[in-house]
Amino acid sequence: MTGTVLTFYSYKGGVGRSFTLANVAVLLARWGYRVLTVDWDLEAPGLHHYFAPVLAEDPAGGVVDLAHEFLAGAKTPPAHAVQVNVGDGRLALLAAGRVDSGQLDSSYSRRMQAINWEDLYQRGFADFLERCRAEWTDEYDFVLIDSRTGISDIASICTAQLPDRLVVVFTANGQNLKDVVDVARRADDARDRLPYDRPRHVVLPVLSRLDNRVEYERAEKWQHRCAEVVAPLFRNWLVKTVSTDLMLRHLTVPYVSYWSFGEQLPVLEEKVPSADQISFALETVAAVIAQQFDRTDVLADNRDVYVAAARSHRKEFELDLLVSSPRPSMRAATDLIDELRHLGLHVDRSLSADPEFLDQTDEPAKHLCLVVDGQLTRWQTTEAERFLRHAFGAEGDQRQLFCVLTRETDREDLPGFLRNLRHLELEPGMRPVSVARQLHDLIMATPVSETEPDHEALRTAAAALRDLPPDMPYAERFALVTQAVRGMEAALDDGDMDLLLNRSADLVLLSRAHGNGNRVATPPNLRDRVSTLLNRIDRRIKTSTD
Repeated sequence: MTGTVLTFYSYKGGVGRSFTLANVAVLLARWGYRVLTVDWDLEAPGLHHYFAPVLAEDPAGGVVDLAHEFLAGAKTPPAHAVQVNVGDGRLALLAAGRVDSGQLDSSYSRRMQAINWEDLYQRGFADFLERCRAEWTDEYDFVLIDSRTGISDIASICTAQLPDRLVVVFTANGQNLKDVVDVARRADDARDRLPYDRPRHVVLPVLSRLDNRVEYERAEKWQHRCAEVVAPLFRNWLVKTVSTDLMLRHLTVPYVSYWSFGEQLPVLEEKVPSADQISFALETVAAVIAQQFDRTDVLADNRDVYVAAARSHRKEFELDLLVSSPRPSMRAATDLIDELRHLGLHVDRSLSADPEFLDQTDEPAKHLCLVVDGQLTRWQTTEAERFLRHAFGAEGDQRQLFCVLTRETDREDLPGFLRNLRHLELEPGMRPVSVARQLHDLIMATPVSETEPDHEALRTAAAALRDLPPDMPYAERFALVTQAVRGMEAALDDGDMDLLLNRSADLVLLSRAHGNGNRVATPPNLRDRVSTLLNRIDRRIKTSTD
């Protein structure tokens, strides 16, 4: 999957932009993402200072060298990125230029000032940058660019041509607030003049260096004021049911005097931060980026769950499946586990009825199977809800909840979140050979060919859109439907069939909403959006089968 380019921008200096970028990069890398940081603040570069203690070697070149190498006739970007050692994660730095003993070499200023960016673009530097961008996004999940402040040729490169998304870092004062929203408009206007196909910017506002420990009342007033000013930046990605004030609070990095000296990486020291530590806020910002600005309703509801989902990216599990059952069906569960093991799966019994279960922080299995005998037990309900809170992630390789019923179980008596699942049934008095094989196939299924999964994803998406009811039990439901449809549009644009399937599944669940009383008709703009997307998918299906 192609990586995402994000530019960290600030209209004024001294707001903690480089600090935020460096720490977010470390977090993403430690969570299993491949991350490249690029220091494009050429007049005041500093990322090499933040990473100095953990750099594998001094950079022998950087961004300035890319420009000079292009002028010398280079057709492809030379490799100047160096490894940053942050444990098991993969993090690299493309510095501003050559670094010698922790400092930029003596020729840096002269070589940087000799660059005429307008002349570079006239010579075709934009296409050279596109090749750089293609290599970066092919090799890394996230490319984080530290941009020059203010309005300049360099800042335009970082905000208009290169990024998929912007992270605008600002502080609570009039100078910053005056231009924090306008930067996105200027970047979109500049992007429209470029000969490259880029969508409108999605912008993440980060309020930085807010001191709410001493002057709490003044900090609250500024927090509200900042939320009002940056509200337009949330319109094209924040779930409608989540207030901008609440989201900006999650995206606020507090001022902590201890970390204000020098260039530091608190996330390397505060491994499990408490809510009053700066790394707690940095984790939230990193999680929003890791989740591609998605599912912010989960963040609003439970921040720790949201961050945990981002942190568990590409997590290795000891087991394929845990089987949870009440005591009356213990024998059936044991037989099911034996059959699954015989088929080659790593399976064990859940200890959900053990009082110590609630204190466990690790998750040993990727998937969970509930054996329901008559009704779901209290322990199983707790276990299932806990599993579902952690079951979504940034990639299509999703964890699954399975439901196996005995003959004594009435589906209509199941909780809502289980009624919508596909149910497997145990035959009384018989070993669960068939159920075990079905579970095995669901867990271990692999594509038969290159084209069949794409066709299946497209057909599934089309069916989900056609089955969307003309009305809903309450108006607030349409915000979630719109989010699911928007996710399907983005997945189709990116050719991400796994993500298209996941968003289609979300839409199917939303379509099954039940309620009492009068129902609300689907808004016309949402009907039009669904119709347009359905036409696109139908054309794609027709084209691929002709």
